[in-house]
Amino acid sequence: MKTSVPFDGYRRSGPGGHDELLVRVGPGTPAGEYLRRYWHPVAMAEEVGRMPGRLRILGEDLVLFRDRSGRYGLVHRNCPHRRASLEFGVCEDRGIRCCYHGWLFDVDGTVLEVPGQPEGVEERVRSSTRLGAYPVREYKGLVFAYLGPPEHRPDFPVYDTLEMPGHVMVPYRAPFRCNWLQVLDAILDPLHTAFLHSRMSREQFSRGFGEIGEMKFYERPSGFLGTATRRVDDNVWVRVNEVVLPNFTQAGAAFAADGTRRRYFGRTAFARWVVPVDDHETTCLAWAIFGERGDPESYNVPGGPELIEQGELFDRPYEERQRFPADAEATEGMGAITEHDRENLVPSDRGITLCRRRMRKIIAALQKGDEPDHVTSMWPSMVPTYGGDTVLRLPANGDDQAFLRRVGVAVMELQFAAETLAPDERDAHVIAALKDLEANGLPA
Repeated sequence: MKTSVPFDGYRRSGPGGHDELLVRVGPGTPAGEYLRRYWHPVAMAEEVGRMPGRLRILGEDLVLFRDRSGRYGLVHRNCPHRRASLEFGVCEDRGIRCCYHGWLFDVDGTVLEVPGQPEGVEERVRSSTRLGAYPVREYKGLVFAYLGPPEHRPDFPVYDTLEMPGHVMVPYRAPFRCNWLQVLDAILDPLHTAFLHSRMSREQFSRGFGEIGEMKFYERPSGFLGTATRRVDDNVWVRVNEVVLPNFTQAGAAFAADGTRRRYFGRTAFARWVVPVDDHETTCLAWAIFGERGDPESYNVPGGPELIEQGELFDRPYEERQRFPADAEATEGMGAITEHDRENLVPSDRGITLCRRRMRKIIAALQKGDEPDHVTSMWPSMVPTYGGDTVLRLPANGDDQAFLRRVGVAVMELQFAAETLAPDERDAHVIAALKDLEANGLPA
């Protein structure tokens, strides 16, 4: 057991250690190989113009482009001829042409043309040489890529919250100057919203977020859920944060729910992927979701997605960041890679410990040759998710903390029981069950 004594800085100075299995994401690293088994967003479609764009993901320097026929390509940065960078290439009808010697490459890396060579050379080069390339697809304004072994490419997953009728989905990018794991951890940390986003500086979302409530964590086949069940006057607010492994996250609304008004199975305000750029930098690529079951349309303005992401704008003066810190300040302040062996984890961190443990287990199995599971094999059509809010009018009843715990469990069990239904049927079933729970109370 660690001991604590006053003024013990001397014995606690010096660098600490990292969870090396999870934080290193480059090619050939354990976590890097794990992450490469999944589709990840790499850009917003609006960022892909007439010129190729250089990007970095999972420690690789790549070039993203769209040829003149409208196809997306994601290729290794350097031409296999003399290693010139294809960020200076030219997009043509059939792919991208290197600026240095005019070699033309298809989006799958095939060499199409080798100008200026004697007869027979082009055919020999085309049969023996290829540019590294990855499969790419665009979906609702985000560009996704699969960077893993071609023989293990999974189907592209479609989540239920991304196909709800009547919602407006606005792509956005959130940069973090730190390792991906400490950004991901925050989604399974319901307690931080009461302090970072409410009690410590100003109410970045609503007064209800400042209520600590009762927390519970659920391990599911596809990932993890963390619930915070709060008392707000005569209402009980059950907020659900979600991680679908390895890095897809959802949460409740930022501004549509504050615990003061009824809400039956409200859905997520953002759907986002925590994408490692490399070991020391992360980009969240996401949609802010507006509509009846998302966040209010009034936040669909410049800066609105940033407020939904973390309660504050990203680009702020340092003094303002000190006065009103948000997620970027909390996670980046841990350092480029936090010192995991100096953490002092407590019961409210159980979601984080469960998630890290599960990922280590999956990575260890992958190192032995066992490929990880995918949600597309668990759910052949649309993937059911849980991130969202439910607010029921349920006045305090005896031991209120015990009552809140029971309500939180009952709300989640209603959702789990309906997860095999089609999306419309599931919504109707859960909403009806929640209204019945509100009207008749908890079962004995």
